Amino acid sequence: MNFMENPLEPKKSIWKKSWKSRFVFLGTLAVATFIIVFAIGLMSGISKGDSKFLAACAASAIGLAIILVLIAACVRWMRRPGNLRKGLFTLACLVTLIALFYAEEDARGKWAWSRFQRQWEAKGAKFDIESFIPPAVPDDQNFAMTPIMESTYARLLDKNGHEIIPHNTNVVERLKLDIYHDGDWNKSTTNGNWAGATLTDLKWWQDYYRQPPTNQSGTIGTNEYPIAPQPQTPAEDVLLALSKYNATLEELRQASRMPYSRFPLEYHKDDPAAIWLPHLAKFKQSAQFLQLRAAAELQAGQTDKANDDVTLMIYLVNAPRTEPFLISHLVRIGVLNLTVQPIYEGLAERKWSDTQLAAFDSELAKFDFLADYQLTGRSEVVFAAKMVNYVRQIRKITPYLDMMNTGANKDGTWDLFCWIAPSGWFHQNQIRISKFYLEKELSSVNTESRQFLPEIATGAQADLEAAIAHPTPYNALEVAFLSQLRRWFNDKFLPAMKFAAAQESLDLARVAIALERYRLAHNDYPDSLDVLAPQFIDKVPHDLIGGQPLKYRKTANNFVLYSIGWNQKDDGGVPVFTEDISRWINGSQDLENGDWVWTYPAK
Repeated sequence: MNFMENPLEPKKSIWKKSWKSRFVFLGTLAVATFIIVFAIGLMSGISKGDSKFLAACAASAIGLAIILVLIAACVRWMRRPGNLRKGLFTLACLVTLIALFYAEEDARGKWAWSRFQRQWEAKGAKFDIESFIPPAVPDDQNFAMTPIMESTYARLLDKNGHEIIPHNTNVVERLKLDIYHDGDWNKSTTNGNWAGATLTDLKWWQDYYRQPPTNQSGTIGTNEYPIAPQPQTPAEDVLLALSKYNATLEELRQASRMPYSRFPLEYHKDDPAAIWLPHLAKFKQSAQFLQLRAAAELQAGQTDKANDDVTLMIYLVNAPRTEPFLISHLVRIGVLNLTVQPIYEGLAERKWSDTQLAAFDSELAKFDFLADYQLTGRSEVVFAAKMVNYVRQIRKITPYLDMMNTGANKDGTWDLFCWIAPSGWFHQNQIRISKFYLEKELSSVNTESRQFLPEIATGAQADLEAAIAHPTPYNALEVAFLSQLRRWFNDKFLPAMKFAAAQESLDLARVAIALERYRLAHNDYPDSLDVLAPQFIDKVPHDLIGGQPLKYRKTANNFVLYSIGWNQKDDGGVPVFTEDISRWINGSQDLENGDWVWTYPAK
């Protein structure tokens, strides 16, 4: 057998050689590409032991080798007579099919979104921003326009809500009521937790204020708070430390006399996520200050001053109520939890008078977090739809995911989807997000019977989890947006539970106030809640979970009052906590398990 090739015969193409030769060529090309990519990575400072880096090199090498071989084969095929015409015709057909696909998906998505809007508008839903923008109020009657509140946003926004570019660095922050040394937000404070029947530990705060701050390097700094030469009572030392803000507090109290509160926000921004809300952080900070101050005043016997501070806290809960943003109302719920604590401590220590308690009840009765939940759910539909539309225009979602600090989209997958997706897919995602809120989330609240339905909210959560597990072009942005919002709810998107707990805490507080007013009149707690209305409360609220009467039992010199909670099971008046309840502020209760309880510490 002759193993020599005839030099006069033309050499055969690799594609006409044996499969073994093809694999050798492809393998050689892949190895060469891998070495090049690997070398570039090493020169870039990447560790050669990084498994992800090695996998990326291998994938890049194999992929590039295959692409190069396919390109070479395609060029050779196109050079044959008649193949160029066939190729161009095939390409034209492919482009036409792609164009028809995009046109069909665009038309179908646009029609579906318009149809969905018409159907829900017939049911009373609104899909325009104007329907959710709070009405304008006179500047001279507007809490948000007072100098102290204006300083919370004037660095970023003008009085019409338009962003100031570049930001105004000359603004002096007038509302600063910080109870911590600079940089001390990681402290484990003991502010009390009414849900766990604990009171504020003022001794901890006394020691904190009397001890100069120490930085991470161990250097002792200057004490930022006034202290007495010798220790006083814990309440006296705390009040002295907080007195550095007396002038600021008085200015805030004067501002709270305004009958209206409407902050200038740029509701019509193309990108709703870029609407600045700088004032919200100041509400939370001010409430923390007032909570600690009121607790100290109660323990110092200054009940009237504590009453004034609690009244101011109630005003702060109400101030951002008309804002149609979920985050605004989550901040309100945080401020409400802080507000309930000094009311609870005054009740536990029997410090409040009947007149003060009646005034508290009158103000608390004005809140309705069921209606607020409906407002935020419907407004989220509008703002989410606008966000999707904005992503469709810029063809990028990275700014949103970066803003949420999720670490998502590092490989650019979401941006690639936004770049290639037909416009109709964005409309389909608008439908999915709107259905999630209108058909699922909002159905978990019955405003007529005043009930929250945990099984529906939990079902909505399960549907979202299923969408996250099985993303499609029609729900990709729903997954991207809503799955990131789960971070606000400990990896579960259950806003209904937060609103239910907020309203239930109000109802429990109102019934507890009525019980104390009854005790002041009769020197004992009643055997049943039925005797409280109408003298001490207009109507005893029922349990928002299940619709049955709140659970109540009288004990020796005390009582246990509770809702069966989100698990819809009577656990005998026992709450569940995920952490030590002495840490932070009302922040460790497991709302999904156990009962929501109001009782006082054992004497």
